[in-house]
Amino acid sequence: MGDSCDSVSIDIEMIPFGGRECFVETSKGRISVYVCGDQEKPALITYPDVALNYMSCFQGLFFCPDAASLLLQNFCIYHIDAPGHELGAPVMSAEVPLLTVDDLADQVAEVLDFFGVKKVICLGVTAGAYILTLFAMKHKERVLGLILVSPLCKSPSWTEWFCNKVTLNLMYYYGMCGVLKEFLLHRYFSKEVRCGNQGVESDIVQACRRLLDERQSTNIMRFLQAIHERHDLTERLKNLQCKALIFVGENSPFHSEAIHMSAKMDKRTNALVEVQACGSLVTEEQPQAMVNSIEFFLMGYGFYRQTQAPTPTFSTMTNLLSSPSLCISHELLSPESLGLKLKPIKTRVSVEV
Repeated sequence: MGDSCDSVSIDIEMIPFGGRECFVETSKGRISVYVCGDQEKPALITYPDVALNYMSCFQGLFFCPDAASLLLQNFCIYHIDAPGHELGAPVMSAEVPLLTVDDLADQVAEVLDFFGVKKVICLGVTAGAYILTLFAMKHKERVLGLILVSPLCKSPSWTEWFCNKVTLNLMYYYGMCGVLKEFLLHRYFSKEVRCGNQGVESDIVQACRRLLDERQSTNIMRFLQAIHERHDLTERLKNLQCKALIFVGENSPFHSEAIHMSAKMDKRTNALVEVQACGSLVTEEQPQAMVNSIEFFLMGYGFYRQTQAPTPTFSTMTNLLSSPSLCISHELLSPESLGLKLKPIKTRVSVEV
């Protein structure tokens, strides 16, 4: 870890990846980071959506065998939870100042400084995708690539503004009540998964519902308030200096926003993958649908599954960044490359003529 006398690390055995939970004191307050893997490897950071933590947001993807062989073997994973969203988090004191989205993005930079990490690839979901996109804009030299799931980039639409207001009021007056959980589940999952066969909820929805019971509504309010007051990033998207891979579920409430974001980014540096019959939380609902596209995306940085090539260092990654071959692979367009089992995927890649 980096040199920081104000930081404390606590080891907790929670999932079988040899990880540990670290609490890092930043200038914006304490934040939980779950570290998985060898810290000598290149870094990949994650950031979850509102009311979720790394377990409830990324467990499906990282427990997927193909994703594990690609991500866990190539990277040290730093799962960053929003303040007060970690498992067993106490209620945050009212005396702790409310953080803005800029504060949260700066907090990510301080976390990387603590661990001595210079450059990263980022993986974020919805609100977390916004925070990591903003981080990439503020710290361009530190971000090599963005993998964004159902991302936000504009100020809230009237529909989202209304939903956020209802959610904030429910949390303030009733805590994590049944109606609030339904609002959040609608944000995350498609109707097919929420209702299931014969009206029975799927296992992932039931698991998410139980995890929401453990969340502190006061802490969720603080994160949602920051996202609710976010500013529009549209005009700055073309200035991003890294490649981006965007996933969005066809039934996500933020589907149009992901389309907008992809259209406003540099056409040579981003790919959009639409997953049919899926909500916002693609990492949990259809994680297998993400693997092949992520694999092709990471090939541009010299990352392969362990059986194909040794793990690269960041020095080799930096050299690859200047290579013209780093444009998003045209293989993403190939149904054969995506695999017959992944038929419900539509991939859009803008290619210069």
